[in-house]
Amino acid sequence: SSPTQVPQPLLPSPATTAAAQQLDELLADLGHMQSKPATVGLGAGEPAEPKPSLDNMLGSLTRDLQELGITATPAGACAACRKPIAGKVLTALGKTWHPEHFVCACCGQELGGRPFFERGGRAYCEEDYHQAFSPRCAYCAGPIREKVLTALDQTWHPEHFFCAHCGKVFGDDGFHERSGKPYCRQDFLAMFAPKCQGCELPVMDNYLSALQGVWHPECFVCAECLSSFTSGSFFEMEGRPYCELHFHQRQGSICHGCGHPVTGRCVTAAGRKYHPEHFICAYCLGQLQKGTFREHGDKMYCQACHDKLFL
Repeated sequence: SSPTQVPQPLLPSPATTAAAQQLDELLADLGHMQSKPATVGLGAGEPAEPKPSLDNMLGSLTRDLQELGITATPAGACAACRKPIAGKVLTALGKTWHPEHFVCACCGQELGGRPFFERGGRAYCEEDYHQAFSPRCAYCAGPIREKVLTALDQTWHPEHFFCAHCGKVFGDDGFHERSGKPYCRQDFLAMFAPKCQGCELPVMDNYLSALQGVWHPECFVCAECLSSFTSGSFFEMEGRPYCELHFHQRQGSICHGCGHPVTGRCVTAAGRKYHPEHFICAYCLGQLQKGTFREHGDKMYCQACHDKLFL
C-alpha cells in the first residue's frame, strides 16, 4: 500500500538557436523581397544595377554562419502533414513537427512549449491524458495525477485512503478490512470484534467461551462475589456465572443450620431448607423429625424441650 509515482509529462524540444532564428527571419524577409518588382525607376541615362539573387544571398549567409561555426541543414519533414519544415521546428517523440501541427491527440490543442504525455506513440495534453489513462481513486473516482496508493485491489489518492468509520488517515498501525472497506484498529474492534459477556468490551487476545458467549479470562467471575472459579466449575443462573455458595443463596437452597449449600437430601420446614443432619433441636441437639417439632423465635425445638422451656 505504499504510494507510487505516476508518469511525468515531457516537453517538446525546439531546435531553434539564435542563429537559426536569424535565418528564419532572413528567409521571411527574402521571400517578401522577391514578391516586389525586380526593377525600379531610374533617372535618365543611369544604368540599372543588377539585384543580388536569392541564391547568392543564401550562399553568403551560409558562409557567414559557417565562419561562426554554425552549419545550416534542412529541418526535415513534419510528422503530421509530411511537408518540409522551412522555419521553426519542434522535436518530440523522436520526430520533427511544424509547431502548429504538434497537437493533443484528443482535444487538438497545440502542445508547443507545454508539458505533454506520450501513449502509443501519440501526444496528449496533461488533462486529457489523466482523464483517459490515469488510475482512478476508489473514493472520489477522480484521476490520480501524482502519487498512487494501492490497497484492497484498488487505487487511491493517498489522502483519500482513510478509515471508513471515523475518517482518520491510517498511521503505522495499518488498517483492517471488512466487506471491502478499510477500518482503523480501534473502530474495527469496536464494530466487529466479539464483545466480552462481562465488561462488554472487545475481546482481542485470550478469551474463555462459556454461557453461549466469550469472556476475558479476568471477567469470568462469580456475579455476586467476583471471585474466580479456581475449581474450574461454576453455576449458571439467568445467563450469569455464580460460585456454588451464591448460586444456592439465590436459589434459596442454603442450609439454615450450617449455612452451606444443600446439594443432596433436604428437609424443608417453616420455609427453610436443612441438611437432614442439621435439622435438630436447638436445646437438646436431638435430630428432629418432620411433623414432630415446634418453632419458637426462629429456632426449632423438639416437643419435649419446647414444652419445658416455653410452657
